[in-house]
Amino acid sequence: MHFRGIRLLLCLFCLAHSTLQQSSSKKKKGKKSSNSAAIEELKKQIDEIVEDLNVLKQQQALQAVCLKGIKIPGKCFLANPVKKSFHTAADDCIAKGGTLSTPMTGNENDHLYDYVRQSIGPEEQIWLGINDILKEGEWQDQRSSVVRFKNWESEITRQPDGGRSQNCAVLSSTANGKWFDEKCTAEKASVCEFNIV
Repeated sequence: MHFRGIRLLLCLFCLAHSTLQQSSSKKKKGKKSSNSAAIEELKKQIDEIVEDLNVLKQQQALQAVCLKGIKIPGKCFLANPVKKSFHTAADDCIAKGGTLSTPMTGNENDHLYDYVRQSIGPEEQIWLGINDILKEGEWQDQRSSVVRFKNWESEITRQPDGGRSQNCAVLSSTANGKWFDEKCTAEKASVCEFNIV
């Protein structure tokens, strides 16, 4: 697929080059203006082809990511067992084209919990893409939207309980996918999520 796009681009460049040579050899003004209109049209078509090719590359990369991880309706998850601080883990996910996982429903939280147990380990915690760094007690996702779904562990430890010292959230495998607040500088594994259209 990639090579077909490149061949098409080369053909269009050759056609544009040929059109330019023809336009320089013709002396009539009317012909020159129609040739420059044709050249502009070719340039526009080349730009559209390049844009389509970039979209295809992004879709192909996303499919490769989803094949390595797990796919759920609307998104896929990719685990990273290497322990990092919240900010480093978040930056790594963004560099891959995703964000730290942020369950939007109980069903998504259950899928994420099962995936963490299978891919990282049954006694691990992972960073979630939520924090209350800007305003204590107001938990936001990485797009600065207030988090609507919450799954805090509230029966034993009454989370979130860390006050101003614990501004980032983790999902705990040992607590059946419940959430805890944690210091953002702690080192935890992570799961990146990628939205699928």
